[in-house]
Amino acid sequence: MSALRFAVIGINHDHINGQTKCMLDAGAEFVGFHAPEDELAAQFSERFPGVPRIADKRRILEDKSIQLVVSASILDERAPLGIEVMRHGKDFMSDKPGMVSLEQLAEVRKVQAETKRIYSICYSEHLEQRSTVKAGELVHSGRIGRVVQTVGLGPHRIRKPQRPEWFFDRKRYGGVLTDIASHQFEQFLFFTGAADAQILSATVGNLANPDKPGLQDFGDVHLRTGDMTGYIRVDWYTPDGLPVWGDGRLTILGTEGYVELRKYVDIAGRPGGDHLFVVDRNGIEHIDCSQVDLPYGRQLANDILNRTETAMPQARCFKAMELALTAQAMAEKAGPLTPAR
Repeated sequence: MSALRFAVIGINHDHINGQTKCMLDAGAEFVGFHAPEDELAAQFSERFPGVPRIADKRRILEDKSIQLVVSASILDERAPLGIEVMRHGKDFMSDKPGMVSLEQLAEVRKVQAETKRIYSICYSEHLEQRSTVKAGELVHSGRIGRVVQTVGLGPHRIRKPQRPEWFFDRKRYGGVLTDIASHQFEQFLFFTGAADAQILSATVGNLANPDKPGLQDFGDVHLRTGDMTGYIRVDWYTPDGLPVWGDGRLTILGTEGYVELRKYVDIAGRPGGDHLFVVDRNGIEHIDCSQVDLPYGRQLANDILNRTETAMPQARCFKAMELALTAQAMAEKAGPLTPAR
């Protein structure tokens, strides 16, 4: 993969470290990064020493030898940047969410269709999580029969004093379902094999952080496609006593068994993360997924070089965001949950 050269523009979320490592592990060459924030740039340079910081992002956009731009910029800036990147003839990998409004999504879809570039969204709770990748292998092999339902839970630790102001600005982060739940929407589509879904109900609210009125700290969604349903719950309530940032879980129910993932911690006491449990006609099995291969970076590199769609179909990448944004709008139209007086 040494033929693939990539650069980074925007390092406002820690996910940029995983995105960058993903491409480096795929053998791509990291040629430079642009970030206006000196403190963030210094931290990033410590993690990836020897990579030049580029003051003017136009140098990256206009460098024809760079094929991919990777970004975890402030959330409302990702779609405009991705459009700019595609119009410069390059492919784009965004942290999730890839956009914060249906209007941004429509413009991204339009430009992607016109330019034929790749607009990849790194849904890290799937693409960078070994247990989720392994679950895909098991489910698609027929281990639990036909999928009936998925239940995706995405709790997060808020770390409020450490967050920048944009984190609490609804217009900038897009709402809790747009931001966090985009992970779960993508996984619903992946495990069910569905091309679309209907949002049956959606709720958001701020129940524990009245000092930050722009924050939504809770959200849930019920969705359906054909005879398959899904439930999603996301929140910013992870207690300080948990040793990781969130007890993310996924349950996939099939007609002949079920799979449950404890992605980041097993509160029953097993060390580490990436725990997968399978229950089927043969009994109960625990699978340690810590050594499972993560193919996303390698697949994306191949897609860029060969103009294929092996990392993720472009349609599913966009549809997951469409569902998240649609649910967000539905929840806000109904009115947010507020604490009982």
